[in-house]
Amino acid sequence: QVQLVESGGGLVQPGGSLRLSCAASGLTFGDYAMSWYRQAPGKERELVATITPAGGSTNYADSVKGRFTISRDNAKNAVYLQMNSLKPEDTAVYYCNAALRLLWEHWGWGQGTQVTVSS
Repeated sequence: QVQLVESGGGLVQPGGSLRLSCAASGLTFGDYAMSWYRQAPGKERELVATITPAGGSTNYADSVKGRFTISRDNAKNAVYLQMNSLKPEDTAVYYCNAALRLLWEHWGWGQGTQVTVSS
């Protein structure tokens, strides 16, 4: 059974930084591309960033490019999201999951971690 546990969220002022972590268990973590997603109140869940299984390639949504950095540590079964220059529009619940949508049904979703950007 796959478990995904996100942490590191909080309240931060505009321009601030946060580092999110996702601990995965119940899978051969290094076999999978991983992504961070976010969902703001009243909005659809959106893709934020993706990293390939070995970490050699990353992709970002245009809205976060240049501000966010996704990374992973396969030895620790963990994926991270470093968020800099945060904006109020980054406020959302952040989730990690497989990059491949087909796996969502098998893995389910963690509880997410709330990020609030406000002065």
